[in-house]
Amino acid sequence: MTSIAQKIYTKNGSISFFSSSTLEDITAKNNEVMSVINQQTGEIQFSVLVKSFRFKKRLMEEHFNENYLESDQFPKAVFKGKITDMSKVNFLVNGNYPVLVTGELTLHGITNKVTTSGNIGVKAGLITAESEFKISLADYRISIPAVVKNNIAKTILITVSCLYNQIL
Repeated sequence: MTSIAQKIYTKNGSISFFSSSTLEDITAKNNEVMSVINQQTGEIQFSVLVKSFRFKKRLMEEHFNENYLESDQFPKAVFKGKITDMSKVNFLVNGNYPVLVTGELTLHGITNKVTTSGNIGVKAGLITAESEFKISLADYRISIPAVVKNNIAKTILITVSCLYNQIL
């Protein structure tokens, strides 16, 4: 019987967010996401430097870092949680495994509980994890100035995608 590594990780996962409002859609992507999965316990963690998000417009990136996320004061966003139904995942058999993840997301100095569905993929020994979920800006005390309040959605779609290519 083949065994699996206990912990797998990546240093270049991807997290993006999308804001859709009546005036404009805003998207940003970060390809410098660190993530670890403990294949035995189901513990999962993501960590991202806020300043590593890239926007189409440079001015949006400046406003995001200086005015909204205050990335000098709150440089990282971190999720620590657990895949609650880890017994559904067989890391030795190719397939897509729908999972439920619960944990805590710390963003802008505020920590909130998050529960979301996701997918663990196994193909030829490569492991991927993907998820989409929404967060409310108000839940993380992210204020939007009145002058641009119609440009930014109150709820943001977060998309996570990681290829775990390293063993701890």
